[in-house]
Amino acid sequence: MKLVTLTAAALAIFTGVMSSATAEPRKSLTLGTEGAYKPWGYMENGTTLVGFEIDMMRELCKRMGVECEIVTNDFAGLIPALTAGKFDAIFAGMNSTEKRRKTIAFSRAYALDPASFGLPKDAPLSKLPQAGQEIDLKADKAQVSGIIEAMKPMLEGQIIGVQGSTTLSQFLEENFSDTVTIREYNTTEQHDLDLAAGRIDGILALGSALRTAWSKPELAEKYQTTGPKFFGDVLGDGIAVGMRREDTALKTKFDNAINSMIKDGSLKELSVKWFGVDMTPGK
Repeated sequence: MKLVTLTAAALAIFTGVMSSATAEPRKSLTLGTEGAYKPWGYMENGTTLVGFEIDMMRELCKRMGVECEIVTNDFAGLIPALTAGKFDAIFAGMNSTEKRRKTIAFSRAYALDPASFGLPKDAPLSKLPQAGQEIDLKADKAQVSGIIEAMKPMLEGQIIGVQGSTTLSQFLEENFSDTVTIREYNTTEQHDLDLAAGRIDGILALGSALRTAWSKPELAEKYQTTGPKFFGDVLGDGIAVGMRREDTALKTKFDNAINSMIKDGSLKELSVKWFGVDMTPGK
C-alpha cells in the first residue's frame, strides 16, 4: 500500500512538471485597469480608453506576441478581481509594496513617481528646507521622522483629500492622522473637483496626478505642488504590473518586454508624451 501511494504521488509530480513544461503558451491576456486615472489610463469623451499605460499595454502585448483585452475596474477592487481570475494582470499606476507583495506578484518597475502635497501657493510647507527634494522613506528613519514632524504644524487642522485604498492613503494615515482630517475619494478626479470647490484644503497625490490637476486653470491659479517628494517604504519601490503569484512565466515575459522598451527608449518616449517628463526607472 505504501509503495502504491508513493508511486502515485511521484507520478502526479512528474505529470504536473510535464504538463507545465509542455503547456501551450497563452495567446491572449485580459488586463485590468482603473480607467479613471489621467494620464495613466482614462476614458476620453467617455468612450475610449487612452493614456500612458494604455499605450504601454498594447506595445508590451505586441512584443510578447499575445492578443490583449483591456477591462476597467474600480481601483479598490483591482487586486481582489485579479486573484479571483477576472483578469491576468493589473496596470493602474500601482506601486509595488511589501504589503501588496504578500498577496500578488509584481513585474520590474516601469515608472517612478514620488508623492507630494498639493496646497495653496502661499502654504508655509513650501518654505521648508526640504521642499522639492526627494525623500526616501527607507533612508535614515530619524531624519525622515524629523522632516515629517517639521511638516505637522504647517498642516495642522487642514482637510486633505487622497485616493482611498492606495499607498498614499496609508502613508497619510500612518504619518499625519493626528494632524489633518483625511478625506478619501474613489478617484483623483473626485478630489480635484472638491479642491476646486473649496471643500478641502489640499490633496496628497503622485507627482503625475498633481501635474494633471494643475493643468486645470481653476486649480493652477491657486494651488501648487509643495513640500518634499516622498517615495519608498510604504509608498513602494516603483510602479509595476501586478499579477497572481503563481504566474511566474507571465512575470518573466512582462519583465523582458519592459526591459526591451527601456533599452530601446520607447518607454521614455511614452513617458514624455503623457507626463511631460521621463519617469523611466534606470536600466
